[in-house]
Amino acid sequence: MKKRLYIANFFIHLFLGINILFGQETSTNDLKAKIDTYLNDSSENGYAASVLVAKQGDIILSKGYGWSDRNNKILNTSSSVFNIGSITKQFTAAAILKLVEQGKLNLTDNIGQFYEQAPKDKKLITVHQLLTHTTGVSPATGGFRYDEATKEQFFKEFFEAKLQSVSGTKHQYANANYIMLSAIIEFVSGQDYTDFLQENFWTPLKMNHTGYKSISFHSEMISHGYYFNYTDGVWEDWGITQEHLPDSDKYWYSIGKGDIYSTTLDLYKWHVALETNKVLSAKSKELLETPFVAENQDGNTHYAYGWATFKTKSGKKVVWHNGSNGIFFGNFVRFVEDDMVVIVLSNTILNNDSEDIAWEISKLISDSNYTPKPVTKLSYELVYDFINSNTTDNSSKLITFLEEHLNSKFTDKAVFNRIGFKRIAKEKNPAWGVELLKLNVQLFPNDGNLWDSLGDAYFEYDLKENATNAFEKALELKPENNCNWCQNSQNKLKQLKE
Repeated sequence: MKKRLYIANFFIHLFLGINILFGQETSTNDLKAKIDTYLNDSSENGYAASVLVAKQGDIILSKGYGWSDRNNKILNTSSSVFNIGSITKQFTAAAILKLVEQGKLNLTDNIGQFYEQAPKDKKLITVHQLLTHTTGVSPATGGFRYDEATKEQFFKEFFEAKLQSVSGTKHQYANANYIMLSAIIEFVSGQDYTDFLQENFWTPLKMNHTGYKSISFHSEMISHGYYFNYTDGVWEDWGITQEHLPDSDKYWYSIGKGDIYSTTLDLYKWHVALETNKVLSAKSKELLETPFVAENQDGNTHYAYGWATFKTKSGKKVVWHNGSNGIFFGNFVRFVEDDMVVIVLSNTILNNDSEDIAWEISKLISDSNYTPKPVTKLSYELVYDFINSNTTDNSSKLITFLEEHLNSKFTDKAVFNRIGFKRIAKEKNPAWGVELLKLNVQLFPNDGNLWDSLGDAYFEYDLKENATNAFEKALELKPENNCNWCQNSQNKLKQLKE
């Protein structure tokens, strides 16, 4: 669940290539109805979220969809509280710029000025490099976000980690950069990270349902996260972030880079405050949104300070960031020259189209003739829908069933592999577990790893000839380097021969 910035490639390239003329031929009421229909249809397939769309100070739509708490039959609303993931980073970046405004910090200051224990290769890393992910620090630096870790433990890992590139030369998104920025905020301000954000941003803006770890309002307002358990074929309640992230100072893998909670309405207040320079100066806001470093080789998207940015074909600037903890997903998209904003916070992740909601809404607004297709039901759930109502005799119809419901070609190798293995563990005789793994090698015949999985299934049921053939095929397809299944295939073949 260690997530980088999610790039919705199709929609980013779409917006790079079109001339955006927002809603010139669509009335506000018609536009609201179209967005609402799209989201209602999506919620029927399991999508759950709160969505806010506004332009030039007028909120076009602000509404919740789907379940906030399934067990207690509570629906999402415009006031529901979500984990916003890496959207958090913009608040960390804003806090750094506030300290710059206060004369307590410079963007050229380096880590060695704050921490004498920083080693030679880390001492000269600057605040600017941390903000733009150009430190060279690996994305793997730091542990799992909800595991206990003191600030000192994080420092040890950060300072001992090997840099993957020379600092200042390359953009590589790494959460550890923003954790370090949180430490610098506390060092320079003399305040707790949360207290600094609360005092300088959230309280002045009356963002009363935005915070980190602790909550002071009724927990029924907080949306529960949900994930599909493909072992049993059911949706599970992950709970709320506060159940996984206790209010203590021993959780330094989470701070600064993710796990702030908020609402779409509070984030809209933040958008308005940025546009009106209410809590940051015009100079600071400009820095926050400056495209400092290219995110990819094409150079068509750039990273600023806690925001990503690109320009449409017509030259209009889009400033955005998304985030996820693997359960929740959020997207915050600002078309700054049109004073247009789309904010989506969800407590379920379905297929990739569930992560493109904000972009679909944006395209719907820009093109009065466009009607987006509803978010599709999760592919894992669709597989269970089929196998729970069909025998293996109908397995040949499964692919057609999936593609009809997904509105696209089925290309995910992991779905059948994962469910197949889990079914094998539960089935006494070869049935859907083996059948799914057989289907997978039919779909992707040149993937040795999938043949190795099928071999394991046959091996489990003592189907020796079939297992031997599958493992031999797996080894035929081995890559030149780093064959992660070859040892298993070789060991199993040895056992079969013995």
